[in-house]
Amino acid sequence: MADDISFSFRLLARDGAARRGEIVTPRGTIRTPAFMPVGTAGTVKAMYAHEVEALGADIVLGNTYHLMLNPGAERVARLGGLHELMQWKRPILTDSGGFQVMSLSKLRKLDERGVVFQSHIDGSRHELTPERAMAVQALLGSDIQMQFDECVRLPCSLEEAERAMRLSLRWAERSRRAFSGGPGQAAFGIVQGGADRALRVESARALAGMDFHGLAIGGLAVGEPQAVMLDMIETVEPHLPPDKPRYLMGVGTPDDLLQSLARGVDMFDCVMPTRAGRHGLAYTREGRMNLKNVRFLDDPRPIDENSAAYAGRHFSRAYLRHLVKSGEILGMMALTAINLGYYQSLMADARAAIDAGRLTDFIAETREGWARGEQGGAQK
Repeated sequence: MADDISFSFRLLARDGAARRGEIVTPRGTIRTPAFMPVGTAGTVKAMYAHEVEALGADIVLGNTYHLMLNPGAERVARLGGLHELMQWKRPILTDSGGFQVMSLSKLRKLDERGVVFQSHIDGSRHELTPERAMAVQALLGSDIQMQFDECVRLPCSLEEAERAMRLSLRWAERSRRAFSGGPGQAAFGIVQGGADRALRVESARALAGMDFHGLAIGGLAVGEPQAVMLDMIETVEPHLPPDKPRYLMGVGTPDDLLQSLARGVDMFDCVMPTRAGRHGLAYTREGRMNLKNVRFLDDPRPIDENSAAYAGRHFSRAYLRHLVKSGEILGMMALTAINLGYYQSLMADARAAIDAGRLTDFIAETREGWARGEQGGAQK
């Protein structure tokens, strides 16, 4: 790792609100717009780290909640840090665990200090505070570390959204102070506020004044329609520092990504491509394919002869269907690689379209390709 390189973001091209840029870190450059494969517990499920890199990923995501419970942040540190443990040499972003505490823990008690919760694994008692969340991320050794926040599910009342947003702002201040900031590492704040425009703007403005290295938009893709999510992005975007990266957390479908990057988002993560791959679904230029479908029984064609994944170019749809229907692990591995390869190709093509000033046309052409595939029966 080049310790003389600091964390920085540079904007290289714009097309409307869309941005192409580069996040420079000691462990490598992240090309934006970027999709981060999710490696929740120290692995992108069903993938070797070098395969994830070969598909085009510049950065992966790890999760504070899961890693602090198993194998434990202190143990990861003793073993050389998360990069060494999972043999991923490029940048890692860790989320703070706030969402998982709210959604996975069996019992929890929230107050100004933080959250006391019981593990979803064995019921053991733990506490996460802004200080502890940042300490765990420091032990993991991630390159981008997220503030501890409270994420509420939508829809929720205005009162609940405001309470959680203000608590998250106070926790943001504590997270920023607790960030240890090794060479080239960065801390991101998280905009909250539910589906209320005024709360979102207030949150974004307050966080912009806290000297974070980048800002995320959190609390979306939690049950609300796409139109609500896009409205929140459009509302927040003018109040985000233009010289810092913007990260939309937990999003999403290929169309979610295209619609969001067109509105100025730089970074994404989502379990969707890996989870779908483990359940027989492929994301492709022809839309989403359900490989369990009988229509693929005798189909000799590859998923996509231009796929970044070996299986996408060389395995027939009939063979992939056989693997899925047989419950073979290779089917999960192959479809996960195909999906991650497609997501990375989509980001690469979007970056090229922004450079060429033709993002609107590219999005229209891409959606037409999905529609043609669906009309041909890809999703039936």
